[in-house]
Amino acid sequence: MLRALTNAMATSSRRVPIPKNGVDYRNKIVLAPMVRSGELPSRLLALKYGADLVWGPETVDRSMIGTTKRFNPVTSTIDFTRSPSNGSRIPPPVQKESLIYRLHPTEEHGKLIFQIGTASPELAVQAAKLVAENVAGIDVNAGCPKPFSTSGGMGAALLQTPELLASILRALVKEVGEVYEIGISVKIRLLETPERTAALVRTLCATGITGLTVHCRTTPMRPRERAIREQLRMIAGICRGEGVACLMNGDVKNRDEALQLVEEFGADGAMIATAAEANSSCFRSKAEGGLLPWREVVHEYMKLALEVDNRWGNTKFLLSQLMPGKLQIYKDLAGCKGYKRACEALELDNLCDQAREVDERLGISEEQLRHFNEAIKKAKTKNKSAKAAGGQMGRDKSYGTNNKNLLSERGVGATPAMAV
Repeated sequence: MLRALTNAMATSSRRVPIPKNGVDYRNKIVLAPMVRSGELPSRLLALKYGADLVWGPETVDRSMIGTTKRFNPVTSTIDFTRSPSNGSRIPPPVQKESLIYRLHPTEEHGKLIFQIGTASPELAVQAAKLVAENVAGIDVNAGCPKPFSTSGGMGAALLQTPELLASILRALVKEVGEVYEIGISVKIRLLETPERTAALVRTLCATGITGLTVHCRTTPMRPRERAIREQLRMIAGICRGEGVACLMNGDVKNRDEALQLVEEFGADGAMIATAAEANSSCFRSKAEGGLLPWREVVHEYMKLALEVDNRWGNTKFLLSQLMPGKLQIYKDLAGCKGYKRACEALELDNLCDQAREVDERLGISEEQLRHFNEAIKKAKTKNKSAKAAGGQMGRDKSYGTNNKNLLSERGVGATPAMAV
Protein backbone atom coordinates (compact mmCIF):
# COMPACT_ATOMS: atom_id res chain seq x y z
CA MET A 1 0.00 0.00 0.00
CA LEU A 2 2.81 2.41 0.86
CA ARG A 3 4.41 1.74 -2.51
CA ALA A 4 1.12 2.40 -4.28
CA LEU A 5 0.68 5.67 -2.42
CA THR A 6 4.24 6.69 -3.19
CA ASN A 7 3.89 5.90 -6.91
CA ALA A 8 0.65 7.87 -7.08
CA MET A 9 2.22 11.04 -5.72
CA ALA A 10 2.83 13.98 -8.01
CA THR A 11 6.38 14.64 -9.07
CA SER A 12 5.88 18.33 -9.81
CA SER A 13 8.77 20.56 -8.84
CA ARG A 14 6.53 23.54 -8.06
CA ARG A 15 7.00 25.29 -4.74
CA VAL A 16 4.71 27.37 -2.59
CA PRO A 17 6.32 30.83 -2.72
CA ILE A 18 8.32 31.78 0.36
CA PRO A 19 7.15 35.22 1.61
CA LYS A 20 9.59 38.13 1.72
CA ASN A 21 10.03 38.01 5.50
CA GLY A 22 9.74 34.23 5.74
CA VAL A 23 12.27 31.43 5.44
CA ASP A 24 12.49 28.26 3.37
CA TYR A 25 12.71 25.11 5.53
CA ARG A 26 14.53 23.21 2.79
CA ASN A 27 18.10 22.07 3.48
CA LYS A 28 17.82 23.07 7.12
CA ILE A 29 18.72 21.23 10.32
CA VAL A 30 16.71 22.90 13.06
CA LEU A 31 16.03 22.97 16.79
CA ALA A 32 12.71 21.39 17.71
CA PRO A 33 10.08 23.14 19.84
CA MET A 34 10.47 22.04 23.47
CA VAL A 35 8.54 23.52 26.38
CA ARG A 36 11.41 24.01 28.83
CA SER A 37 14.35 23.44 26.53
CA GLY A 38 13.30 25.95 23.90
CA GLU A 39 13.68 29.17 25.89
CA LEU A 40 15.92 31.96 24.59
CA PRO A 41 19.38 30.88 25.89
CA SER A 42 18.83 27.34 24.58
CA ARG A 43 17.90 28.72 21.16
CA LEU A 44 20.89 31.05 21.09
CA LEU A 45 23.18 28.17 22.04
CA ALA A 46 21.78 26.00 19.24
CA LEU A 47 22.35 28.83 16.73
CA LYS A 48 25.91 29.28 18.00
CA TYR A 49 26.64 25.62 17.30
CA GLY A 50 25.14 25.64 13.83
CA ALA A 51 21.36 25.19 13.95
CA ASP A 52 19.91 26.72 10.78
CA LEU A 53 16.57 27.63 12.41
CA VAL A 54 15.15 27.46 15.94
CA TRP A 55 11.60 26.80 17.08
CA GLY A 56 10.46 28.48 20.30
CA PRO A 57 8.50 26.49 22.91
CA GLU A 58 4.79 25.96 22.30
CA THR A 59 3.00 29.08 23.52
CA VAL A 60 -0.77 28.87 24.02
CA ASP A 61 -2.79 31.52 22.19
CA ARG A 62 -4.66 32.72 25.28
CA SER A 63 -1.42 33.24 27.21
CA MET A 64 -0.16 35.63 24.51
CA ILE A 65 -3.39 37.56 24.03
CA GLY A 66 -3.38 40.57 26.34
CA THR A 67 0.39 40.69 26.81
CA THR A 68 2.41 43.89 26.63
CA LYS A 69 5.30 44.02 24.18
CA ARG A 70 8.41 45.87 25.35
CA PHE A 71 12.04 46.26 24.37
CA ASN A 72 14.26 45.31 27.31
CA PRO A 73 17.35 47.59 27.28
CA VAL A 74 19.17 45.43 29.84
CA THR A 75 19.02 42.22 27.81
CA SER A 76 18.48 43.76 24.34
CA THR A 77 15.48 41.47 23.95
CA ILE A 78 11.82 41.91 23.09
CA ASP A 79 9.66 40.74 25.99
CA PHE A 80 5.98 39.87 26.05
CA THR A 81 4.69 40.22 29.62
CA ARG A 82 1.50 40.40 31.64
CA SER A 83 0.65 41.40 35.19
CA PRO A 84 1.26 38.61 37.71
CA SER A 85 -1.87 36.74 38.76
CA ASN A 86 -0.59 35.18 41.98
CA GLY A 87 -2.40 36.07 45.18
CA SER A 88 0.60 35.88 47.49
CA ARG A 89 0.35 38.15 50.53
CA ILE A 90 4.13 38.36 50.73
CA PRO A 91 5.48 40.18 47.65
CA PRO A 92 8.68 38.72 46.16
CA PRO A 93 11.94 40.67 46.56
CA VAL A 94 11.55 42.06 43.03
CA GLN A 95 7.93 42.42 41.91
CA LYS A 96 7.90 41.90 38.15
CA GLU A 97 5.38 41.18 35.46
CA SER A 98 5.10 37.57 34.32
CA LEU A 99 7.29 36.90 31.29
CA ILE A 100 5.35 34.97 28.64
CA TYR A 101 7.80 35.06 25.72
CA ARG A 102 11.25 36.51 25.09
CA LEU A 103 13.12 36.75 21.80
CA HIS A 104 16.32 38.36 20.56
CA PRO A 105 15.58 40.67 17.61
CA THR A 106 19.12 40.57 16.19
CA GLU A 107 20.57 37.16 17.13
CA GLU A 108 17.37 35.34 16.08
CA HIS A 109 16.47 37.58 13.15
CA GLY A 110 15.23 35.50 10.23
CA LYS A 111 15.77 32.26 12.16
CA LEU A 112 13.04 32.08 14.82
CA ILE A 113 9.80 30.18 14.32
CA PHE A 114 7.04 30.91 16.84
CA GLN A 115 5.05 27.78 17.66
CA ILE A 116 1.49 28.34 18.81
CA GLY A 117 -0.82 26.05 20.76
CA THR A 118 -4.38 26.68 19.63
CA ALA A 119 -7.75 25.14 18.86
CA SER A 120 -9.37 28.29 17.45
CA PRO A 121 -8.76 30.14 14.18
CA GLU A 122 -9.77 33.45 15.77
CA LEU A 123 -7.55 33.11 18.85
CA ALA A 124 -4.65 31.80 16.76
CA VAL A 125 -4.78 34.89 14.56
CA GLN A 126 -5.01 37.27 17.55
CA ALA A 127 -1.99 35.71 19.23
CA ALA A 128 0.10 35.34 16.08
CA LYS A 129 -0.35 39.00 15.12
CA LEU A 130 1.35 40.07 18.35
CA VAL A 131 4.66 38.42 17.45
CA ALA A 132 4.45 38.19 13.63
CA GLU A 133 6.70 41.16 12.84
CA ASN A 134 9.52 39.70 14.96
CA VAL A 135 9.64 36.11 13.68
CA ALA A 136 10.28 34.30 10.40
CA GLY A 137 7.24 32.05 10.67
CA ILE A 138 4.30 30.81 12.70
CA ASP A 139 4.03 27.06 13.32
CA VAL A 140 0.89 25.35 14.63
CA ASN A 141 1.44 22.57 17.16
CA ALA A 142 -0.65 19.58 16.08
CA GLY A 143 1.64 16.94 17.53
CA CYS A 144 2.01 17.40 21.30
CA PRO A 145 0.46 14.37 23.07
CA LYS A 146 0.63 15.84 26.60
CA PRO A 147 -2.71 16.32 28.44
CA PHE A 148 -2.07 20.02 29.11
CA SER A 149 -2.30 20.51 25.35
CA THR A 150 -4.75 17.86 24.18
CA SER A 151 -7.27 18.51 26.96
CA GLY A 152 -7.97 21.90 25.39
CA GLY A 153 -8.37 20.43 21.92
CA MET A 154 -4.87 21.57 20.97
CA GLY A 155 -1.74 19.64 20.03
CA ALA A 156 -2.26 16.07 18.86
CA ALA A 157 -6.01 16.40 19.50
CA LEU A 158 -6.17 18.45 16.29
CA LEU A 159 -5.21 15.33 14.32
CA GLN A 160 -8.67 14.00 15.09
CA THR A 161 -10.32 17.22 13.87
CA PRO A 162 -8.58 17.81 10.52
CA GLU A 163 -11.12 20.35 9.28
CA LEU A 164 -10.60 22.50 12.37
CA LEU A 165 -6.83 22.24 11.94
CA ALA A 166 -7.12 23.19 8.27
CA SER A 167 -9.34 26.17 9.14
CA ILE A 168 -6.75 27.38 11.65
CA LEU A 169 -4.00 27.17 9.03
CA ARG A 170 -6.10 28.92 6.37
CA ALA A 171 -6.91 31.76 8.78
CA LEU A 172 -3.24 32.17 9.71
CA VAL A 173 -2.13 32.12 6.06
CA LYS A 174 -4.65 34.78 5.06
CA GLU A 175 -4.68 37.07 8.09
CA VAL A 176 -1.09 36.73 9.31
CA GLY A 177 1.10 35.16 6.64
CA GLU A 178 -0.07 37.37 3.78
CA VAL A 179 -0.23 40.53 5.91
CA TYR A 180 3.18 40.21 7.57
CA GLU A 181 4.74 38.28 4.66
CA ILE A 182 5.93 35.32 6.72
CA GLY A 183 5.41 31.59 6.31
CA ILE A 184 2.84 29.45 8.13
CA SER A 185 3.62 25.82 8.92
CA VAL A 186 2.36 22.89 11.00
CA LYS A 187 3.89 20.05 13.01
CA ILE A 188 2.00 16.73 13.12
CA ARG A 189 2.35 13.11 14.16
CA LEU A 190 1.60 9.91 12.25
CA LEU A 191 -1.97 8.66 12.21
CA GLU A 192 -3.09 5.06 12.67
CA THR A 193 -2.76 4.07 9.01
CA PRO A 194 -0.75 5.33 6.01
CA GLU A 195 -4.03 6.12 4.23
CA ARG A 196 -5.22 8.43 7.02
CA THR A 197 -1.82 10.10 7.26
CA ALA A 198 -1.73 10.69 3.50
CA ALA A 199 -5.23 12.18 3.49
CA LEU A 200 -4.35 14.51 6.37
CA VAL A 201 -1.11 15.69 4.75
CA ARG A 202 -2.91 16.45 1.46
CA THR A 203 -5.57 18.43 3.31
CA LEU A 204 -2.99 20.47 5.21
CA CYS A 205 -0.80 21.12 2.16
CA ALA A 206 -3.81 22.64 0.41
CA THR A 207 -4.18 25.40 3.02
CA GLY A 208 -1.32 27.54 1.74
CA ILE A 209 1.34 26.53 4.28
CA THR A 210 5.01 26.69 3.34
CA GLY A 211 6.22 23.85 5.59
CA LEU A 212 5.15 20.66 7.37
CA THR A 213 7.07 18.76 10.04
CA VAL A 214 6.22 15.15 10.81
CA HIS A 215 7.19 13.57 14.13
CA CYS A 216 7.66 9.93 13.19
CA ARG A 217 5.61 8.56 16.07
CA THR A 218 1.88 8.14 16.64
CA THR A 219 0.12 10.04 19.41
CA PRO A 220 0.20 7.21 21.99
CA MET A 221 3.93 6.62 21.48
CA ARG A 222 6.48 8.02 23.91
CA PRO A 223 10.07 9.21 23.31
CA ARG A 224 11.56 5.94 24.59
CA GLU A 225 9.82 4.07 21.75
CA ARG A 226 11.75 3.93 18.50
CA ALA A 227 10.61 6.35 15.80
CA ILE A 228 8.88 4.68 12.86
CA ARG A 229 9.89 6.02 9.46
CA GLU A 230 8.02 3.72 7.09
CA GLN A 231 5.58 6.49 6.13
CA LEU A 232 8.17 9.25 5.86
CA ARG A 233 9.05 8.81 2.19
CA MET A 234 5.35 8.86 1.28
CA ILE A 235 4.73 12.03 3.33
CA ALA A 236 7.76 13.78 1.85
CA GLY A 237 6.55 12.88 -1.63
CA ILE A 238 3.11 14.36 -1.06
CA CYS A 239 4.63 17.56 0.29
CA ARG A 240 7.00 17.80 -2.64
CA GLY A 241 4.12 17.37 -5.07
CA GLU A 242 2.25 20.21 -3.37
CA GLY A 243 5.31 22.45 -3.19
CA VAL A 244 5.52 22.33 0.62
CA ALA A 245 8.80 21.78 2.47
CA CYS A 246 8.87 18.64 4.66
CA LEU A 247 10.94 18.30 7.82
CA MET A 248 11.38 15.02 9.68
CA ASN A 249 11.56 14.66 13.47
CA GLY A 250 12.14 11.74 15.82
CA ASP A 251 15.37 10.09 17.04
CA VAL A 252 17.64 12.42 15.08
CA LYS A 253 20.89 12.55 17.03
CA ASN A 254 23.16 15.01 15.21
CA ARG A 255 23.70 16.99 12.03
CA ASP A 256 25.52 14.22 10.13
CA GLU A 257 22.81 11.67 10.90
CA ALA A 258 20.14 14.22 10.00
CA LEU A 259 21.65 14.77 6.56
CA GLN A 260 21.91 11.02 6.04
CA LEU A 261 18.24 10.47 6.98
CA VAL A 262 17.11 13.36 4.78
CA GLU A 263 18.88 11.77 1.83
CA GLU A 264 17.53 8.30 2.60
CA PHE A 265 13.87 9.26 3.01
CA GLY A 266 13.59 12.21 0.66
CA ALA A 267 12.72 14.82 3.28
CA ASP A 268 13.78 18.44 2.88
CA GLY A 269 15.34 18.84 6.33
CA ALA A 270 15.36 17.53 9.87
CA MET A 271 14.54 18.63 13.39
CA ILE A 272 16.61 17.68 16.47
CA ALA A 273 14.98 17.57 19.92
CA THR A 274 16.25 15.52 22.88
CA ALA A 275 19.79 15.22 21.53
CA ALA A 276 20.03 19.01 21.49
CA GLU A 277 18.65 19.16 25.02
CA ALA A 278 21.52 16.90 26.15
CA ASN A 279 24.27 18.64 24.17
CA SER A 280 23.54 21.57 21.84
CA SER A 281 26.81 21.05 19.97
CA CYS A 282 25.04 18.18 18.16
CA PHE A 283 24.43 20.74 15.40
CA ARG A 284 28.17 20.68 14.62
CA SER A 285 29.18 18.30 11.86
CA LYS A 286 31.91 15.74 12.39
CA ALA A 287 34.11 17.80 10.08
CA GLU A 288 33.62 20.75 12.45
CA GLY A 289 34.66 18.66 15.42
CA GLY A 290 31.32 17.09 16.40
CA LEU A 291 30.16 17.02 20.02
CA LEU A 292 32.00 19.23 22.49
CA PRO A 293 32.76 18.28 26.13
CA TRP A 294 29.88 19.03 28.48
CA ARG A 295 31.89 21.57 30.51
CA GLU A 296 32.46 23.74 27.47
CA VAL A 297 28.80 23.58 26.48
CA VAL A 298 27.70 24.42 30.04
CA HIS A 299 30.06 27.41 30.11
CA GLU A 300 28.61 28.79 26.88
CA TYR A 301 25.07 28.15 28.06
CA MET A 302 25.64 29.98 31.34
CA LYS A 303 27.10 32.99 29.51
CA LEU A 304 24.00 33.21 27.33
CA ALA A 305 21.59 32.65 30.24
CA LEU A 306 23.22 35.51 32.16
CA GLU A 307 23.19 37.83 29.15
CA VAL A 308 19.40 37.52 28.80
CA ASP A 309 18.50 37.32 32.52
CA ASN A 310 16.98 33.89 32.03
CA ARG A 311 14.75 32.61 34.82
CA TRP A 312 16.90 30.67 37.27
CA GLY A 313 14.48 27.76 37.49
CA ASN A 314 14.67 27.22 33.74
CA THR A 315 18.45 27.58 33.71
CA LYS A 316 18.80 25.09 36.54
CA PHE A 317 16.69 22.55 34.65
CA LEU A 318 18.74 22.94 31.48
CA LEU A 319 21.99 22.54 33.40
CA SER A 320 20.65 19.28 34.80
CA GLN A 321 20.14 18.07 31.22
CA LEU A 322 23.56 19.19 29.99
CA MET A 323 25.56 17.69 32.88
CA PRO A 324 26.30 14.01 33.63
CA GLY A 325 24.02 13.00 36.49
CA LYS A 326 26.54 10.82 38.35
CA LEU A 327 29.01 13.61 39.10
CA GLN A 328 29.21 15.25 42.52
CA ILE A 329 28.99 18.67 40.88
CA TYR A 330 25.56 17.66 39.57
CA LYS A 331 24.40 17.05 43.13
CA ASP A 332 26.01 20.29 44.34
CA LEU A 333 24.11 22.24 41.70
CA ALA A 334 20.80 20.86 42.94
CA GLY A 335 21.17 22.92 46.13
CA CYS A 336 21.96 26.20 44.35
CA LYS A 337 19.25 28.86 44.52
CA GLY A 338 20.83 31.36 42.17
CA TYR A 339 23.42 32.07 39.51
CA LYS A 340 26.23 33.14 41.84
CA ARG A 341 26.27 29.88 43.79
CA ALA A 342 25.96 27.90 40.56
CA CYS A 343 28.94 29.65 38.99
CA GLU A 344 30.96 28.95 42.11
CA ALA A 345 29.97 25.28 42.06
CA LEU A 346 30.83 25.02 38.36
CA GLU A 347 34.09 26.92 38.92
CA LEU A 348 33.09 29.57 36.38
CA ASP A 349 34.99 32.31 38.18
CA ASN A 350 34.91 34.69 35.22
CA LEU A 351 31.10 34.79 35.41
CA CYS A 352 30.65 35.27 39.18
CA ASP A 353 30.43 39.08 39.16
CA GLN A 354 27.90 39.06 36.35
CA ALA A 355 25.99 36.28 38.11
CA ARG A 356 25.73 38.40 41.27
CA GLU A 357 24.23 41.29 39.27
CA VAL A 358 21.72 39.03 37.54
CA ASP A 359 20.67 37.49 40.86
CA GLU A 360 19.91 40.96 42.19
CA ARG A 361 17.87 41.91 39.12
CA LEU A 362 15.90 38.68 39.37
CA GLY A 363 15.41 39.11 43.11
CA ILE A 364 17.21 35.88 44.04
CA SER A 365 20.42 37.18 45.60
CA GLU A 366 21.27 35.58 48.94
CA GLU A 367 20.40 38.76 50.85
CA GLN A 368 17.09 39.21 49.03
CA LEU A 369 16.12 35.60 49.60
CA ARG A 370 17.07 35.87 53.28
CA HIS A 371 14.81 38.91 53.79
CA PHE A 372 12.05 37.23 51.83
CA ASN A 373 12.27 34.04 53.90
CA GLU A 374 12.27 36.08 57.12
CA ALA A 375 9.12 37.89 55.97
CA ILE A 376 7.43 34.58 55.25
CA LYS A 377 8.49 33.21 58.62
CA LYS A 378 7.08 36.26 60.43
CA ALA A 379 3.84 36.01 58.47
CA LYS A 380 3.48 32.34 59.40
CA THR A 381 4.17 33.11 63.07
CA LYS A 382 1.60 35.90 63.00
CA ASN A 383 -0.88 33.62 61.34
CA LYS A 384 -0.33 30.90 63.94
CA SER A 385 -0.82 33.44 66.75
CA ALA A 386 -4.04 34.65 65.15
CA LYS A 387 -5.27 31.09 64.79
CA ALA A 388 -4.37 30.33 68.39
CA ALA A 389 -6.19 33.45 69.60
CA GLY A 390 -9.16 32.56 67.46
CA GLY A 391 -9.16 29.06 68.85
CA GLN A 392 -9.12 30.33 72.44
CA MET A 393 -11.98 32.72 71.72
CA GLY A 394 -13.90 29.85 70.23
CA ARG A 395 -13.30 27.75 73.33
CA ASP A 396 -14.33 30.62 75.60
CA LYS A 397 -17.48 31.13 73.61
CA SER A 398 -18.19 27.44 73.68
CA TYR A 399 -17.63 27.35 77.44
CA GLY A 400 -20.06 30.23 77.99
CA THR A 401 -22.65 28.58 75.82
CA ASN A 402 -22.38 25.27 77.64
CA ASN A 403 -22.92 26.99 81.01
CA LYS A 404 -26.10 28.78 79.98
CA ASN A 405 -29.39 27.34 81.22
CA LEU A 406 -31.72 25.95 78.67
CA LEU A 407 -34.63 28.19 77.74
CA SER A 408 -37.04 25.89 79.55
CA GLU A 409 -34.88 26.07 82.65
CA ARG A 410 -35.08 29.87 82.58
CA GLY A 411 -38.87 29.85 82.39
CA VAL A 412 -39.10 30.58 78.71
CA GLY A 413 -41.64 28.31 77.16
CA ALA A 414 -42.62 26.94 80.56
CA THR A 415 -45.93 28.89 80.62
CA PRO A 416 -48.88 26.65 79.74
CA ALA A 417 -50.16 27.16 76.22
CA MET A 418 -53.20 29.36 75.94
CA ALA A 419 -56.21 28.32 73.88
CA VAL A 420 -56.80 30.47 70.86
